[in-house]
Amino acid sequence: MNQRMPGYAESKIDTGPLPPPPAPALPRFAYLVSGSKGDLEKLWRTLHALYHPRNQYVVHLDLEAPAEERLTLASRIKNHTVFSKVGNVYMITKANMVTYRGPTMVANTLHACAIHLNRSKDWDWFINLSASDYPLVTQDDLIHAFSDLNRNLNFIEHTSQLGWKADKRAMPLIIDPGLYRSIKSDIFWTSQKRTLPTSFKLFTG
Repeated sequence: MNQRMPGYAESKIDTGPLPPPPAPALPRFAYLVSGSKGDLEKLWRTLHALYHPRNQYVVHLDLEAPAEERLTLASRIKNHTVFSKVGNVYMITKANMVTYRGPTMVANTLHACAIHLNRSKDWDWFINLSASDYPLVTQDDLIHAFSDLNRNLNFIEHTSQLGWKADKRAMPLIIDPGLYRSIKSDIFWTSQKRTLPTSFKLFTG
């Protein structure tokens, strides 16, 4: 008795190549936009130029900015139709004193990172800008340019080989008045130097 293997018509139809795998999700950016006294309008302009509903934004006017400027910024964000609806713009209302090049600047940046991570972890890259910065490309172009990049890619070159920075940057003692004063002034250097830490390694970037 002749036995035939069961078959299906669909198996004889050429369905062509398999469809391509789905493209990775579009990237998202987390921004810190910070300013000081007199920067309200520049910060507002920069925020609008950077704004995209996919991204996250933390804005900060430091303690040197008058209370009226900070209140005006908070009111504008609260009453902005898109910002209030999407909910992706957050203002640091308890202002920090920030000294350029000082540890208070680093602390303020880390504070903004912590806020972003607490509010949403759905972002890929953190970008730190001042109110005086202005983007040269649109956010749509930036998202497109970053869409095929590895999300673990870091654009900060960092190394533990300090070279001249060990003596000039790591060992000098500096005083940041922003840590204890409410009036902004520049950091100042002391004549003493410290030894390099032994419990952790310093990196520069």
